[in-house]
Amino acid sequence: MAGIGHLSLEVGEFMRLIIKKERLISFCFICLIGLAVLLAGRLIFYGSDSRNTAAEQEGQKDYIKWVDYNVPSEAMKKALDLDLSSQEEGVKLDWIQLLAYVTAQNGNNFAGYKDSQLEAVAEKLQGGAAIEELTKDMKYYDYYYEAYSAVLSGFVGAYEEEVPSEDGREMVWQKRYGLKAFSPIAKNFYYNHYDDFGQSRSYGFARNHLGNDLMGQVGTPIIAMEGGTVEAMGWNQYGGWRIGIRSMDKKRYYYYAHLRKNFPYKLGLKEGDEVSPGDVIGYMGRTGYSTKENTNNINTTHLHFGMQLIFDESQKECNSEIWIDVYQIVRFLDGHRSEVVKNLVTKDYRPAFRTRDIPKEKGGE
Repeated sequence: MAGIGHLSLEVGEFMRLIIKKERLISFCFICLIGLAVLLAGRLIFYGSDSRNTAAEQEGQKDYIKWVDYNVPSEAMKKALDLDLSSQEEGVKLDWIQLLAYVTAQNGNNFAGYKDSQLEAVAEKLQGGAAIEELTKDMKYYDYYYEAYSAVLSGFVGAYEEEVPSEDGREMVWQKRYGLKAFSPIAKNFYYNHYDDFGQSRSYGFARNHLGNDLMGQVGTPIIAMEGGTVEAMGWNQYGGWRIGIRSMDKKRYYYYAHLRKNFPYKLGLKEGDEVSPGDVIGYMGRTGYSTKENTNNINTTHLHFGMQLIFDESQKECNSEIWIDVYQIVRFLDGHRSEVVKNLVTKDYRPAFRTRDIPKEKGGE
């Protein structure tokens, strides 16, 4: 009996060892599975993270995200005068460089601006100094130059203007250099305005005013400030009949809104058309603030005029669009307004003297 008992104990112990070994193997197998799952998860995670990081880096391009354009019209006029007067001299000045220099110098604060600031840097440049030398210690000069180039690069340069020939029998094109951008209001038509950029608007939703309102009379001809392509036309709940024009270099998007009821646009104008500086594109009115087309729900007749800067196409229609204060620009261009002629039959207007940009390959800007 003792032998049998001892044998039973040995068999029992042997079975317990087998069970322990099976549990150990099972435990190790489970651990291996868990480790494999963990490694796979980490590979998926890090692989995904790497792709996301690459995508984020691709999306986060190095371009300007905001511009506070604060240059007074007096400074723009002086810089333009210096640019124009230098064209026949040995050292040609760039009005955008001059403005960027002074802005970087005064920290974008023009409260104490004087023409002598621009004259001083112009004198240094014409004396042989290079702009790179003068700005090497200016932390933000490059930023201002790029930003101001986006704002102003279509305003000044070589262009052609249509003028009467010497015998007066025909119109001919003459090449010129100078200011080629126009006021958005045609010559000999009254308007008034003030700096209303950033003021609150409440129709539809609370928001800031991202343009300059130019008050005038219904039917006042509206002018293309510079050459470009018509990208948007038609009815907008907020802007009424409106038109959007993209500059040739794609850096500026001009927005003209609240155009006239029943006759908002120049006859025949359509999306995709190219316009020249000084062209009539539409007529002042007070449409908008309605989902119903052709409705006059704006109390005061005016043109809403805005300029959006685009450094990357992702900024075109998004929540981080760059609209600048154009009040000083409108003041600057007030002395350069397109003269227009009315067609008594169609009631449409056209420019009395046409202008056109010169392509770069033909010596244009």
